[in-house]
Amino acid sequence: MKSDILCERDGAIATVTLFNPDKLNALNALMWQRLRETMSELAADDTLRCVILRGEGLVFAAGGDLEEFRTARATVDLALAYHEAVGAALAAIESCPQPTVAAILGPCVGGGLEIACACDLRIAGESAKFGAPIMKLGFSMYPGELSGLLRLAGPAVAKEILLEGRLLNAAEAYAKGLLTRVVADAAVLAEAAATAARIAAGAPLVARWHKQWIARLIEGRPLTEDEKRDSFAFLGTQDYAEGLAAFLEKRPPRFTGR
Repeated sequence: MKSDILCERDGAIATVTLFNPDKLNALNALMWQRLRETMSELAADDTLRCVILRGEGLVFAAGGDLEEFRTARATVDLALAYHEAVGAALAAIESCPQPTVAAILGPCVGGGLEIACACDLRIAGESAKFGAPIMKLGFSMYPGELSGLLRLAGPAVAKEILLEGRLLNAAEAYAKGLLTRVVADAAVLAEAAATAARIAAGAPLVARWHKQWIARLIEGRPLTEDEKRDSFAFLGTQDYAEGLAAFLEKRPPRFTGR
């Protein structure tokens, strides 16, 4: 079966599937490129409210496709170009204005872990495994890819994962802050869909603003006066008026993203 990045739409929710079942959904160079392109296209769709990322079958992703490494990373220049492309795909997920939810079953390793870390929320099955045992293969994680894991898990956990090369089970990953929640394997996709539905039921502009402000505050710089004023942009939206009206009228709100 040909490897690819699949995308399907159900109303305001899109599902992106890492598809390389013959290799546990390991990502090759073309898949990384397609992932960036797919996420960029979704990011430009103002009618979309949430994106679910998953792997085909019962596997999230077992990392990068090692079989192409001898050619794709044969020189420093080739390796730099390859991993800059990987970083661009991860950045496209991280910068996606719509909330993203990773639905994780089975191995979530190496590049798979990097993709999960780039998502906003991570829902995993009890038998999922997490790590990046690349020290056993003799290469290090590219700094542009390591940054997502570092921001999410912090230096202590990042060092544990990379220096020991040990795979964490879902309970350990949750305890160390890598996961949003853990559910039974059979419930992962349903829980991801329910999570996406809850997100989609909210005001879409507010979801985007919350992502924007969290990213900005992590920078650690004080807000400017203009930024403080910009944080009240919701006052001029139809969705704000609708939200208040729905609350006072004791009915579900009907948000339009305006």
